Amino acid sequence: MRTEKELAGVTLLGNAGTEYRSDYAPEVLETFDNKHPENEYVVTFNCPEFTTLCPKTGQPDFGHIYISYIPREKMVESKSLKLYLFSFRNHGDFHEDCVNIIMKDLVKLMDPRYLEVKGIFMPRGGISIYPFANYGDADHQELAQRRREAMFSEMTSK
Repeated sequence: MRTEKELAGVTLLGNAGTEYRSDYAPEVLETFDNKHPENEYVVTFNCPEFTTLCPKTGQPDFGHIYISYIPREKMVESKSLKLYLFSFRNHGDFHEDCVNIIMKDLVKLMDPRYLEVKGIFMPRGGISIYPFANYGDADHQELAQRRREAMFSEMTSK
C-alpha cells in the first residue's frame, strides 16, 4: 500500500470537487513514483472519447487516443490524464498537432524510457486521419524506429 507521503502529489484522485477545464490545461497533469523502476514494462491508456476542435472551422473532431509508455521514475496519474485529455475539448488544433502536443507534454512530465501516442480520428469529409508520434530515450531509439515502421506497415496494409 502507498503511504500518504508517496501520494502527496496526487490531489485530483478522490476529489469530489473536480474542475473540468474547457481550455488546454497541461498543468492538471500529476505524477506518482514508479515503485518498480528496475523493470521495463508497458502502461497503456485508452481514451475512446477524445474531442477537439478544427482550428479553421471550429467544428468538433472526435477521436480515439491510445497512449503507451515504459516508465522510468515517474508515472502519470490516470484521473489527471483524463482531465488533461478533456481539456482539448475546446482546443482548436489539427489532429497531428494534438497527438504531438500530448506526446511532448507527457515526455516533459514523466521523462519516460519510451512513449507513444496514436490517434484514430473519425472521418471528416470522407477522410480519416491516424497520427502517430513517439519518443525513445537513448536506450530506446531502436524501439521507437521499429514502432514507426510498424505504423507504416499497419496503415498501408489496410
